[in-house]
Amino acid sequence: MEINLGKYLHFKGILCEVLGVGRHTETLEEFVVYKHDSEEFGKGAIWIRPKKMFLETVKVNGKEVPRFKFIGN
Repeated sequence: MEINLGKYLHFKGILCEVLGVGRHTETLEEFVVYKHDSEEFGKGAIWIRPKKMFLETVKVNGKEVPRFKFIGN
């Protein structure tokens, strides 16, 4: 599954911006590169997360929701 560049909303209500997708040099595992738009996590700090984990769903109040939801460019 492809990852769109742009703004995402984390299931906890945190706005993030996906900058790209990179690969681990040895395992070739894909990682999503993003930055937070939140002081709580260091506004503008760059983070990475395995693509598989970025795309997974989480259970919130008994309901499955995407961990990150694309909201546009």
